[in-house]
Amino acid sequence: MIPRALFRFVLPLALLVPHSAYAAEPLAQAVSQQMHLNAQRYGIAGQAVFIAHDGKVLFRGADGDANLATRKHIMVDTLFPVYSLSKLFASTLVMQLAEQGRVELDKPASLYVHGLPVAWHHITVRQFLNHTSGVPEYFGAAQTRDDGPRAAFPASLQAALDGLAGQPLQFAAGTDTRYTQTNYLVLTALLEAHYGKPYERIADERILQKLGLKHTYLGAAALPKAGVATSYMGQDGALQQSKEVTWPAYAHAHSDLYISLDDLASFLQALANGELVGKAALQQFWQAPVLANGRRGGFATGWETGEMGPYHEVGHDGGTKVRARIAYRGGLDRDRYTVIYLTNGSARNVWSRSLVNSVMAAAAPDQFPAEAVSEQLIHAALAPAFDSAAQAKSLQARSPMQGAALEQAINNTGYMLRENLGLDAALRIFELNTVLFPASANAWDSLAEAWQARGDQAKAKLLYEKSRQLLPQGLK
Repeated sequence: MIPRALFRFVLPLALLVPHSAYAAEPLAQAVSQQMHLNAQRYGIAGQAVFIAHDGKVLFRGADGDANLATRKHIMVDTLFPVYSLSKLFASTLVMQLAEQGRVELDKPASLYVHGLPVAWHHITVRQFLNHTSGVPEYFGAAQTRDDGPRAAFPASLQAALDGLAGQPLQFAAGTDTRYTQTNYLVLTALLEAHYGKPYERIADERILQKLGLKHTYLGAAALPKAGVATSYMGQDGALQQSKEVTWPAYAHAHSDLYISLDDLASFLQALANGELVGKAALQQFWQAPVLANGRRGGFATGWETGEMGPYHEVGHDGGTKVRARIAYRGGLDRDRYTVIYLTNGSARNVWSRSLVNSVMAAAAPDQFPAEAVSEQLIHAALAPAFDSAAQAKSLQARSPMQGAALEQAINNTGYMLRENLGLDAALRIFELNTVLFPASANAWDSLAEAWQARGDQAKAKLLYEKSRQLLPQGLK
């Protein structure tokens, strides 16, 4: 039986989800219940979720309030501010030029853009895309603070770039990753120089019009008067309305995108289907480069990248509020998941990655066991009573993962809990990891770190020493 609290949310799904997809009713109910749980657990104002597998819609639904004062509900056509998801349009436009041979990603961007600071002339297009350029940020806290007047942004894109000419690089290009919006100002300049028109027109002609996106707006000034979700943030555990930044027009490649669930889904599905960039090229673009220090970069041609077991994932977040993800195994032609989780804010400012992981676990627990285990552990850690020995025994008997993979999943869950739901819950999970993996130096180190954060320095010292004793001889 569906809990009474879920009726307002679950019943409309029969209208919102295509009949062929809604045939998988247990899956739809599992995702619905997970969203309801997330709303309660993290204090989410309003939310909308889309999940597809190999192009077939598995789930499409919305819940909560677009505006807490008016109690207007979130719908699947509600417009959400998606912040840095804006970068996915810009990176796609650059990938199109690279596929056509009009831009070489590993050549300096200065070959395609005039007016860059001299110290940037050797930095490649790919390094700007992947935030490995080392360039400083073009604005400071004064422009984006929530209390009091804000300093004006530079008057133009060129003025923003000129204002950075005297500042040193944060690091040598290609040696590290530092996420800055300045990277996408350079890409804006590149696109505008190539096409000879403003960025908004380029995105409109090559993405919005091509895909028929009718509920997508670049810049708050273009928004309709109704149908837009109000943005909130958590402050002292309660929701407070966000004071949105008034971005200049030249910032639209890195922020200020407003889009509906369906339009964002159409963009991601079309892209993965090869309609904007060929599949073969796309799969090459989505391989993360190796940095000069030997580590793999966190971005692949502008998309966040990583692994979920046998799945390669790409996507992006918009801070804590929204995230889009494509996960595929082997190639884009089979076993591909497209997942979108949009919120207009949560009381706990929960990581958007945690929200996406939770619905992926609900929709496909066998395919994403680490995420499924994490969700089970979160539920257990928040329960009134927690028995580490019993939880360990259950995991040993039932978890599809064992060994290092299980240890890592538990450790990641502990840090997620520490960040979003408090130290008490996190300590339970870190302690569980030491019960399951008593010979792991890392498990004891994480537990020590949590006790130190709790203020028990004596206990933390003992645990750190235990961790040190378990390290290989050469690392002690």
